[in-house]
Amino acid sequence: MQIDSHRDLRVLEAIEKNERTTQRGLAAHLGIALGLNVQSNRVRYLITPKGIAEKTRLTYEFMEYSLQVYREGRRHLKTMLQPYTKHPSARIAIYGTGEAAELAYLCLKELGLAPVVVFDGEAGVAFLGIPVVDVRCHATVEFDLMIVATMDRGDTLMNVIMAHGVPAKKLLTLRAMEPREALGTVQP
Repeated sequence: MQIDSHRDLRVLEAIEKNERTTQRGLAAHLGIALGLNVQSNRVRYLITPKGIAEKTRLTYEFMEYSLQVYREGRRHLKTMLQPYTKHPSARIAIYGTGEAAELAYLCLKELGLAPVVVFDGEAGVAFLGIPVVDVRCHATVEFDLMIVATMDRGDTLMNVIMAHGVPAKKLLTLRAMEPREALGTVQP
């Protein structure tokens, strides 16, 4: 899904939720540039039938895109994790606690593997019954591979994780990176 289409969908959803919203409110809520400088008491946003149709189309497009990313991530993870099924003592970690981490967890379970730890930016919570450890404490936990659980390409997040001392060769993203972007090879 293109960035403009996703932004348009978010704008339509925000207007649908609150037709008294202002341009300034939309800009602040959605992180987009402020349009015309119109007094908020003089403008009221209404979604027309054409707008509803566009919102429906964009929602469908976003759902298709999300499912495609999910399938791509699942396929990539299963391919990359397959060698670890031959080494049941492999210690695999997950970074993240969102929906992408759930996908990583399900792929591990499907292959008969289980995460030894879940890392995130802060500790103190549990993820699917597994305690979450602050990634800055990664040296206190032995692991062979860390799945960086984000539906984005993961470049920025991987750089943050590596800045905390995790070697690139231990990192695996949900989405395949282009060869020129690959940070390291993962081997069991």
